[in-house]
Amino acid sequence: MTTATHAPAYGGNVGMGSEYLEISDLTVDFDGFKAVSGVNMTLLQGDLRFLIGPNGAGKTTLVDAITGLVSATGSVQKSGVELIGKRAHKIARLGVGRTFQTASVFENLTVLQNLDIAAGARRSALALLRTRRGVEAKIDEALDIIGLSGLRDEPAGVLAHGQKQWLEIGMLLVQNSTVLLLDEPVAGMSHEEREETGNLLRRIGGERTVVVVEHDMDFMRQFATSVTVLHGGKVLSEGTVAEVQADPKVQQVYLGTAAAAGTELEEGDDA
Repeated sequence: MTTATHAPAYGGNVGMGSEYLEISDLTVDFDGFKAVSGVNMTLLQGDLRFLIGPNGAGKTTLVDAITGLVSATGSVQKSGVELIGKRAHKIARLGVGRTFQTASVFENLTVLQNLDIAAGARRSALALLRTRRGVEAKIDEALDIIGLSGLRDEPAGVLAHGQKQWLEIGMLLVQNSTVLLLDEPVAGMSHEEREETGNLLRRIGGERTVVVVEHDMDFMRQFATSVTVLHGGKVLSEGTVAEVQADPKVQQVYLGTAAAAGTELEEGDDA
């Protein structure tokens, strides 16, 4: 794992020759109700993709399907490897990591210990019990990337809300996750924490495939390089922030009317 040498850019900065996620005709059917219906999406390394849409649009269900938490039909390929049909832990081992709205960290353990446990996810129980000399380079690097080097020996429970989210992202980094699916990472954060989180996403997004499920439209406008809008379990619109905001279909969904092409999505609209 290396610090990003490229900034995230629309369409990615590497192309299909590197890490990517290819979603084809993905459908999730709950007893006749299609929460996700025929979704097609290509997510390339270096393209910081935001996934937005009204409540019930299917955003979290889509992430659940990608990560193996719900059954789905269609295809999800990570750099050519099919994920549909695989169990969640095997998908995680293939480098697909996700966060939830509430950070899942071990609050009684230090920041460093949390990262060490995450880094050892593939080690045997015996190996985890052995005393190791020093700190793995990828843990030191993750601490630097997430901005918690100065708090490495503090219990995770004393961290601020935003810092816990950064720690959870760090735990994915030390697991060598190359596809990160982040579910509302700035929910409940202060303005300063949102800014720091956006800058963190830029630091990690240049070398990885990062998808952010988000409600905060102002945050999306500031940091997204591309946006996919879901509505009724289907892709309603996709493109740059400007293209999506100018799409009359998106304006109608968010504003309840076919507003003028220059109308922006209003900050605070429920996504």
